[in-house]
Amino acid sequence: MPEAQLDRFQLKILLGYPAEADEREVLSRWNAGFNSKRLDQVNLVPLSDPLTIIKCRAEVAAAQMEPGVQHYAVDLVRRTRSHPFVHYGASPRAAVALLLCSKALAAIRGREFVTPDDVRDVSLPVLRHRLTLRADAELDGVTPDAVVADILKLAEVPR
Repeated sequence: MPEAQLDRFQLKILLGYPAEADEREVLSRWNAGFNSKRLDQVNLVPLSDPLTIIKCRAEVAAAQMEPGVQHYAVDLVRRTRSHPFVHYGASPRAAVALLLCSKALAAIRGREFVTPDDVRDVSLPVLRHRLTLRADAELDGVTPDAVVADILKLAEVPR
């Protein structure tokens, strides 16, 4: 997929293979008749109030990101553009995604404000697919995750 299209995805979450015991459980459930196309059979409970989703969205939107934390998020994104292993860095759209995902994480954590830890904790899934590494860096085994980790170490965290 072209880089411009990858940038439209908000997050890239890496999922590894399940542990052996979990994989055995998957097989056991399928053997017992589980069918992923029949979710009505797995006790999913619908939301009692469909407005819950709207309320959750409003809570996330209301979370505040102070200017110092905003500068931190912008600094992280801008550092991707000048990192020596990066050919193309993250776009301004990445900074917006960092803002939105940080707000969502703050709300999940029960806060009405974003901390630098929230920004740091969403940086990998927000940025990893938005970096194009230099060919020589890729040949040396450098990964986007390693670049983001390096940037997180170098960036000054607001107090």
